[in-house]
Amino acid sequence: MTVRDIHKTSGKYGFVILFFLLSWSSNAQTWAFEMWHEGRIVLVDGDTLKGLIKYDINQDVIQYTWRDQRVEAFSARKVLFYEIFDNSVRKYRQFFALPYSNVGSYRTPIFFELLEEGKLTLLSREKLEYRTQYTGFYGSSYQRLVLVYDYYFLEEDGSIKAFNGDRRDLLDKMGRLSDDVEDYMRENRLRLEDKYDFVKIVAFYNGYFKT
Repeated sequence: MTVRDIHKTSGKYGFVILFFLLSWSSNAQTWAFEMWHEGRIVLVDGDTLKGLIKYDINQDVIQYTWRDQRVEAFSARKVLFYEIFDNSVRKYRQFFALPYSNVGSYRTPIFFELLEEGKLTLLSREKLEYRTQYTGFYGSSYQRLVLVYDYYFLEEDGSIKAFNGDRRDLLDKMGRLSDDVEDYMRENRLRLEDKYDFVKIVAFYNGYFKT
């Protein structure tokens, strides 16, 4: 059945078919954290491991496959850094174990993805959330599981601050360059909601400080 066929189908049965197809498409998606990736791990003790790596976005744990096919798990407390080549986006991705506290003053190492480093260093963590999607059929909607990102800035004093997603707050951090950055965002139609657009914005700002 094609999308055109669905539009030709009237009444509740057409909606049921559409809902089934959308739900199946969402559930059939394979996420990067479910896959094994070629990469390397640098442990706290200085050892470097190269091979297949799989990461867990919920538990802050990575798994490593030894040559004899044994799988060993490492928590963020045992890892300094790991890097993978993510075939789903055809990019290298780097993750660092950095001390962070969600509540209170006690900090514990968790994994952050390094997106852009410079005068302003952008980090992220990903998670799965159900978001409401509207079909356009009789005002109906359904819940879809999507990958979303929380963003953070690594401050000059080493602290990590969560970014609240507000465009104005981001521009305020950029001081005298805020007008230039805002023009760049507008001209290139860049959105903070898009991970790689956000990276381009911060990289543009950092470009002013590179010699």
